[in-house]
Amino acid sequence: MTTRNNGAPTSSEPSTSSPNWPRPNRRNAPGVFREDRIRRPDGSTGIYGVVEKPDFALVLPRWAEGFWLVEQFRYPVGRRAWEFPQGSWGHGVTGGASALARQELAEETGLRAETVTHLGHLYEAYGFSTQGFDVYLATGLTEGEPDREATEQDMVHRPLTDAQVRAMVLAGEIVDAPSLAALTLYTISR
Repeated sequence: MTTRNNGAPTSSEPSTSSPNWPRPNRRNAPGVFREDRIRRPDGSTGIYGVVEKPDFALVLPRWAEGFWLVEQFRYPVGRRAWEFPQGSWGHGVTGGASALARQELAEETGLRAETVTHLGHLYEAYGFSTQGFDVYLATGLTEGEPDREATEQDMVHRPLTDAQVRAMVLAGEIVDAPSLAALTLYTISR
């Protein structure tokens, strides 16, 4: 096991000493890593790594003066950060994107929305991943108790004014790319 500079453990790296080390698809529910043999426009060949992950829903819970956001620890980057509620269906569960948006909103914040409006579909990182996400604006909010997953037990949620959100973006407290893209989509759609 290796550690990052901040001391958080990372997974062990496989040995590459064998020249015939296999490169199978690596599964980590709910995603798959594959390596495709490709031919580029100039005729040369190569390998293109692709991460296949299911789409997710991201919700902008709007109240009169701003938005509700959640903050949680994100293991891959080793820090806590603020973001909009978001998530995908659990393994073996399917449904529509608007139902998923309502579920994630209630699960992470306890909020129920009278209305969810679809603002658009974006891709998280289409240079290496198939994963996209649907952005929803949630209005007419009613507070309730969150029903968080085991990985979300350290999550907190809070209403923030538009000025606070703007200041947090500029201060590097909101660094989640899908959240920033969704906020931009909301801003230009008004």
